[in-house]
Amino acid sequence: MSSASAAIPQPGRTKAFLRLVMIEHSVFALPFAYIASLTAMFQLDKNIHWGRLLLVTICMVGLRTFAMAANRIIDREIDARNPRTAHRELVTGAVSVTSAWTGALIALVVFLGAAALLNPLCLALAPIAVIPMVVYPYGKRFTNFPQAILGLAQAMGPVGAWIAITGEWSWQAVILGLAVGVWIGGFDLIYACQDVETDREVGVMSVPARFGIPAAIRGARGCHLVTTALFVWYAAATDAGAFFWLGLAIVAGAFVYEHSIVKPHDLSRLNRAFFQVNGFIGIALFVCALLDLLVRGLTL
Repeated sequence: MSSASAAIPQPGRTKAFLRLVMIEHSVFALPFAYIASLTAMFQLDKNIHWGRLLLVTICMVGLRTFAMAANRIIDREIDARNPRTAHRELVTGAVSVTSAWTGALIALVVFLGAAALLNPLCLALAPIAVIPMVVYPYGKRFTNFPQAILGLAQAMGPVGAWIAITGEWSWQAVILGLAVGVWIGGFDLIYACQDVETDREVGVMSVPARFGIPAAIRGARGCHLVTTALFVWYAAATDAGAFFWLGLAIVAGAFVYEHSIVKPHDLSRLNRAFFQVNGFIGIALFVCALLDLLVRGLTL
């Protein structure tokens, strides 16, 4: 098979690539981009601009797909040495490095194209948004706090979504972005706990590997306390109504549950905390935020 034909995505390769980038995990970031977008629309003219919302979706999925593909490519040798990740597609050969780079670059072009269709500021800032996505996988090689880089990368989503709607910078969006970044950084601290022994053997740097699992769990709890405070600040800054505050109560309850099922000496329910609870948090807050905006006059 020629290198040219190998670079052309085939149906089986496309499915493998989507597994590689875990496309379903967009559920973690998309709800907050929608909250920012819809709040900006509410403040702008109280109308939902469906075209711009579609472009925001394309931007978010495109950039996340690029980031995940780049992460997997850069980390493929580390993944091969970790029993938990040794089944990943680039390690097993289900996806070639060439195919992964092809998919990543296509996703990047889609992201930049959608940003260009939104407004000049989005296009100007788009390359900046790419930087932490590439730096993050290298972070575990030079800092014990790679989750901080991940948090920064995720914080840009709501900020970018707000700019996509208004074409202007918003400090309200920054508050929401910080909340999202600290939240995701916090639950990534929990997720990293399962790789402590392997990380120490391989030389991967992280909070759990350097300071231990109990310290990482405490750090995650602190992050989620800060997240809750930032959500409250965002609600106050945007004059949110009762439904949004109800959503914050649900989120706070979910955080309590998440930290009740993950203990330093018992990580058996870590995947439930990471995938199910955190996925629920994003969807629940989005639904409550949408209801709140609709009740307050947002027009479909």
